[in-house]
Amino acid sequence: MNTSINITLENFQQVIVQDSQEKLVMIEFWAEGHAPSQEIAPVLANIAKRYPDSLLHARVDCQAQPEIVQQFGVRGLPTVILVKEGQPVDGFAGPQNEAQIIDLLSKHLPKAEDEMLMQAHELISEGNYQQAYTLAKQASDLDNKRADIKLILADCQVELGQVSQAKTLLATIGLVDQDALYKSILGKIELAEQAAESPEIIALQEQLAADPDNLELKVKLAVQLHQANQVEEALALALAVLIKDLNFGDAKKLTLDMINALPDGDPLKSKYRRKVYSLLY
Repeated sequence: MNTSINITLENFQQVIVQDSQEKLVMIEFWAEGHAPSQEIAPVLANIAKRYPDSLLHARVDCQAQPEIVQQFGVRGLPTVILVKEGQPVDGFAGPQNEAQIIDLLSKHLPKAEDEMLMQAHELISEGNYQQAYTLAKQASDLDNKRADIKLILADCQVELGQVSQAKTLLATIGLVDQDALYKSILGKIELAEQAAESPEIIALQEQLAADPDNLELKVKLAVQLHQANQVEEALALALAVLIKDLNFGDAKKLTLDMINALPDGDPLKSKYRRKVYSLLY
């Protein structure tokens, strides 16, 4: 993919107006025989190659294109101007090192977490919360302070039975970001907690309280809790059975099935997988 292009009057409209709708255009103004221009040119070209999908390196020969130089008001070299959606948004004049240039570009280039969040939105619209969770978790690992990422992650957590984790995450959302999605997730949490108080679950909990060493009751309660999206509680119960008797009934298969059903990136998945494997081996 070509990441660099020379701007002339003939392609000016295409690059500056049209191409900048899809990519950030980094315009380099240079002149033959000007040492600082020659030094910065390969740096800009190499940076552009790193971001082929989102950055276009456009070069203006100041000696051959004085009209373009005048239009941008360039007074010294080297000068770099960033154009987005047809408008200059940033730039610099004078020598800059690679780190300084990348720092400037990072303010305007799409972030990896933005792409992950967009994909997570699409997956949620398709009802695929498991894969959406993995992407939302990756985005959160990159930036764990953004409210929009937190909300999508919390939404996935509720749908996948991580109600307590979702509640903890929602508690960090400031008042200004408590939008319709926030309120929707709160409603889902309330419904999930009501489901966890079903007569069947309450009855099993009371029986287990009266007979705390009954492994069969623990397995039955783990199944009910898992069905009510109380995944962590279900896993804790199932693991307790395996600790007492590794080969008790279908407890081992049940536990592994619950672990395998968790999305990639879920801390519970690695946590309980390690615990079970420590018992198996």
